[in-house]
Amino acid sequence: MTPSTSPSTEIRPLVLADEGAWRELWTDYLAFYDTTVPESVYRDTFNRLCSAAEPDLGGFLACRDGRPVGLVHYLFHAHFWKPEGVCYLQDLFVTPGARGQGIAGALIEAVYDAADAAGRPSVYWTTQEFNHRARRLYDRVGICTPFIKYTRP
Repeated sequence: MTPSTSPSTEIRPLVLADEGAWRELWTDYLAFYDTTVPESVYRDTFNRLCSAAEPDLGGFLACRDGRPVGLVHYLFHAHFWKPEGVCYLQDLFVTPGARGQGIAGALIEAVYDAADAAGRPSVYWTTQEFNHRARRLYDRVGICTPFIKYTRP
């Protein structure tokens, strides 16, 4: 379960030693969506992603020539229509200099593989309407649904 986009790109599960690189990438991802989170959320999120006690949470890091250039987070959860449960791909980010090289697609494929291995082949995610570049990829690797997301005020 280690898809590779080129001989110099590796997609692998997050490990505790990745915290600094992960933090930098996740900070850039959050900035793209014009948001921040408290330090406690950074610590808690990373520890949960790497904990065997949280088997329904996971993440992958993309490294190009040994340098981290992308990340993805996912979580498995119950679903009333699908007894096996589903997989939510929550965060996906590739550094600007590494975009357009197949890394985001490889990260999505890694989540697909993890979901298949867990017996939860239904994978979904959301993005903002204006994220046109990402949506070009998503239109190739997924199906855009007509659902509109609402959140509690």
